[in-house]
Amino acid sequence: MEKGRFTLPGEVGMEKEIARLAELWGVDAIRDSDGTQLSPEILSMNLTVYSTLCLIRHDNAWAKAHPQYRQQIYLLTEPVTAVEDTLKIDLMKTFFDEQFAPNTDVDIKKFWQVFDRTDGSSVLPADWSYTDGKVCVHRAQKFHLYTVSFLAYQLWEPVSMYNHITNGWAEEHRVPLDVRYPEAQEHILQVLEDWLNSHPKTDVVRFTTFFYNFDLIYNQYGKEKQVNWFGYINCVSPFALEQFKQIYGYDMTPEDFVDAGRFNTPFKNPSRQYLDWMEFNQKFVSEFAARCVELVHRHSKKAIMFLGDQWIGTEPYGKYFQNIGLDAVVGAAGDGVTTRMIADIPVAETEARFYPYFFPDVFCQGGDPVRESTVIWIQCRRALMRKPMARMGYGGYLSLACQFPDFIDHVTEVTRQFKEIHRRITSTKPYSAPFKVAVLNSWGKLRSWQTHQVAHSLWNQRCYSYLGAMEALAGLPFEVVFLSFADIRENGIPTDIGVILNAGDSGTAWSGAENWADPKITSSVREWVWNGGGFIGIGEPTAYLNQGTFFQLADVLGVQKELGFTASINKPVVTPKERHFITEDLSEKPNWGEGNSMIYPCENTAVVLRSENRSCTLTVNQFGDGRAVYIAGLPYSSENARLLCRAVFWSAAREELFPQWQSDNYYTECNAYPEAGYFCVVNNTPERQTTQVHLPDGQVKQFELAPMEARWEVIS
Repeated sequence: MEKGRFTLPGEVGMEKEIARLAELWGVDAIRDSDGTQLSPEILSMNLTVYSTLCLIRHDNAWAKAHPQYRQQIYLLTEPVTAVEDTLKIDLMKTFFDEQFAPNTDVDIKKFWQVFDRTDGSSVLPADWSYTDGKVCVHRAQKFHLYTVSFLAYQLWEPVSMYNHITNGWAEEHRVPLDVRYPEAQEHILQVLEDWLNSHPKTDVVRFTTFFYNFDLIYNQYGKEKQVNWFGYINCVSPFALEQFKQIYGYDMTPEDFVDAGRFNTPFKNPSRQYLDWMEFNQKFVSEFAARCVELVHRHSKKAIMFLGDQWIGTEPYGKYFQNIGLDAVVGAAGDGVTTRMIADIPVAETEARFYPYFFPDVFCQGGDPVRESTVIWIQCRRALMRKPMARMGYGGYLSLACQFPDFIDHVTEVTRQFKEIHRRITSTKPYSAPFKVAVLNSWGKLRSWQTHQVAHSLWNQRCYSYLGAMEALAGLPFEVVFLSFADIRENGIPTDIGVILNAGDSGTAWSGAENWADPKITSSVREWVWNGGGFIGIGEPTAYLNQGTFFQLADVLGVQKELGFTASINKPVVTPKERHFITEDLSEKPNWGEGNSMIYPCENTAVVLRSENRSCTLTVNQFGDGRAVYIAGLPYSSENARLLCRAVFWSAAREELFPQWQSDNYYTECNAYPEAGYFCVVNNTPERQTTQVHLPDGQVKQFELAPMEARWEVIS
């Protein structure tokens, strides 16, 4: 295969296999992984050498000798019921004692907080004490619930811990350093200087990521208790809190971090304090990361970042990211959404680490890595057809992958397709509808392609019904932007937006929560739709109980949700319409995911297209010159991607454009690149498919596609 654009994980003892795969896959770069080394023979194979470096855990001896510079975190105990006027709470009862230890070196009455969760008050410092791992609440209110928020040292760097537990390693625990402290910064820069001098064969330094890991908390059994891919509690320390106060003029409290147990996940509208905390860390991390990158460049090496793990402060769509000066970003691509999240980053090059990783959880007896990879590749490919990446690769341990010859053959085809996509379309743009689709939520651009995710590509019951819309959009013929409520308040709705999509559970940042009680938001969106805009709501869009209504744009959507307050009011009969442009490809039993119940049409407005148990699952509505669509839930599937595609064109009142470059069979898709003179028909299944593709000039071409095939054709 043509050499280039492939980074292979290497390890000692696999030299012959590396040489073979370098020819088979056209590998041009080799990398180490956590726990592996590259032998002199590998380093002399005329391959670009990537070396992984996690600065905060690199010098374990220094970290153990300077425990005052360990990273810290705020933890929150589970609520405990007081049955007497004295209550003892075991701080570490539900936490992994190999990962954390309470920080009793600080003034605990200042940096810890005991909370009465029943009446919402903070317990006075004089009314509690700490001894031998337990907080004792004196004069507790009987049958009230109490929690303790406490600072804890991090004894084991989370990513190293995860890798050790997953792979069954027995090496010493790596202690994470907090680079907030000037002494730790000085040491880290010296470590980097020494490392660069001792790695003359390294061409590319891959930082993992930089300094602070996302929130990864294990329970007392050594299992994941909480994962928040976008959390900002692993960067807290008394020193950081003091610096914060100097800059912002107020104290952050433990409650600002633990947030009654919600830990400020992106599902919740962020407080002003939390937004300040995020910006405070983004500024610092980008500045210190830039110093590290500059040092790498002085040694004539490239600096890239792995998107994930320690990415606090390195938000790729944040306003400080580009100050870091990275040469490239590499990230794990587990579906179309994460592929677009990486591919759209404003940096010179992006690189995908495709799943599955070569880890023993998949590459084991009874494992089926080909089946898992097939599903992932098909979804990733949809996104790459819209925005290609410069490079691809895999992570983990090659010795495991080589035990599965069918997987090696499978990757050969994946690699061929990846390189062909890049070769044909990297310098051009795909065909897109002549309007943009804006995803509206509380975060906007900062969370581009990051909505409704707990952690990387992992299924979640409350997420999949919404994430499916993002997955569909990742490969549909629309330019997608991410818009915040603050954007609308400050600048209105951009003129190039044709359709706004609002999706999520009520009360979440994705739906918008209290933002929908702001008259400026509701009136702006109403006016925009009335004048011809398109609006698509999924789940509980515009939902916030205010002035007797729940869906604040019920007049736009044409539907409302019954919460029980208006049960005595008769509702219109739900009578689905048999045919509509949006439902032309829809099966008899669509998958609405978790869906919603008690959705009813407002009087004489919404046209019901589908319903279940007398509740609307799909409706359309005319509002002035604009149009709106309501969908109860949208897990990802080929059928639902087609449904959303039709809904977008219809709500934008541009149905006549829909047939262009469309495939009759929704298990296949067509991507066109008029500037490059190509179109590509892809089979998004592991089975053979036949389809017809409609060209803009009226021609209809027939195709029979092999499983997973991508067929390139010249535009005549």
